[in-house]
Order: sequence, then structure tokens, then C-alpha cells
Amino acid sequence: MTGIFDEELREQLALARKALAQARADGDLDGVQAYQGRIAGLLRTATKHGITLEHTEEEESGES
Repeated sequence: MTGIFDEELREQLALARKALAQARADGDLDGVQAYQGRIAGLLRTATKHGITLEHTEEEESGES
């Protein structure tokens, strides 16, 4: 079960990063802020469950 949870977190993080990049490209400041928060939340969830995901300090703080 842990493997499925790990995989889902990784997939959700990849989708959020892609959406963040698109929001930036579109100049959508609200979208950028929302996806920065989504990424930070996913990273907190991973940490809470002992899952290590590669990330930047900016992503962790919601400022990616």
C-alpha cells in the first residue's frame, strides 16, 4: 500500500510542477500561487509519511 501512496504523491507532484510552469508561462499569478501551495503541501504530506521526494528549498516553502 505504501508503494501506491508513494507513486501517487510523485505523480501529483509532477502534475503540480507542470501546471505551475504553465501558469508562469501564461502570466497567471493566481495560478502560480495556487500551484506553489499545492507543491509545498504535497512535500509536507510526503515528509509526514516518511517519503523522500527531490525538491528545492523554494518548493518546500511554497515559493517555487
